[in-house]
Amino acid sequence: MIKNIALSTLLLISSFVFAQNTPMSTAESKAFVTKISSETKEIKTLQADFIQTKKMDFLDKNIVTYGKMSLKTPNILAWKYTKPYQYSIVFKDNKIFINDQGKKSSVDAKSKTFEKINKLIVGSSNGQMFNDSEFSVSYFKNANSNIAKFTPKSAQLLKYIKQIELHFPKNQSTVSQVNMMEASGDTTNIVFKNTKINAPIAASEFSL
Repeated sequence: MIKNIALSTLLLISSFVFAQNTPMSTAESKAFVTKISSETKEIKTLQADFIQTKKMDFLDKNIVTYGKMSLKTPNILAWKYTKPYQYSIVFKDNKIFINDQGKKSSVDAKSKTFEKINKLIVGSSNGQMFNDSEFSVSYFKNANSNIAKFTPKSAQLLKYIKQIELHFPKNQSTVSQVNMMEASGDTTNIVFKNTKINAPIAASEFSL
């Protein structure tokens, strides 16, 4: 019995250690940035399905939504939520265009949270995210992914965002997962599936 408990504990510890992210060396991080920056230069369009999970302290259950993300370089990005509700948001010309189940509106792109995620995702399609002056970047790795962690430099931005993580599978140069930690303690996790690069995207995907 004791041996079984000890073995189970050892396996648990081993699994925990194996799952941990470890910092990249200077040479590894430089090679990673060079690789991503080089390979993403040819990206003109990108489209993917996504699952977004929002965890908020005052709610017992996570908020899970589904939809499609469409990107067209240099700076047009659309999120279309399809389940459990229909909601579209398009970032274009420094404005946010919104269609909330038929109710349309537009505002200046001044959100301190989602706007920054969009800026980094657009940057991830052309390798420019690593040059964003608003963030300091640290690099990590695990068995499956390379991870870039972006921490705001300014106290003003830190009031809203604690950190944003972009995950890159070792076999691809596009983002597969985004984790954002807000200063409030709330977290947002976005996982991308069925990613298509440089496939034609209908103009209607960027309109409301």
